[in-house]
Amino acid sequence: MVIFGLLIYLQMRLKALIIFLGLESFMLPCFTKQLLGVDCPGCGLQRSLLFLIKGEFISAFLMYPAIYPMLLLFGFLGLNKLYPIKHSNTITITLMVSTVGFILTNYILKFI
Repeated sequence: MVIFGLLIYLQMRLKALIIFLGLESFMLPCFTKQLLGVDCPGCGLQRSLLFLIKGEFISAFLMYPAIYPMLLLFGFLGLNKLYPIKHSNTITITLMVSTVGFILTNYILKFI
């Protein structure tokens, strides 16, 4: 229960920091979309991360569905760096394939 309260407190602090710094006005534009007029496979990643920081988890998934497998992959890679895990190569490859699968599926579904 204490951890849940701490997470809510940190989330509120991050929201205040985002509003104070105005991070939404510093987001990079998608050059592929500007030059070619089509989305790239990474379109929506920045906004999805911003939604995650704000605590809007469903909006983050709807904006860029590959955000959660990607965070899981990076989290595992960081954990494996600190505490080596026995079958880390197999787990890393599985997480990479699932992340790329989510990215490509999302990209293909945008055009349908």
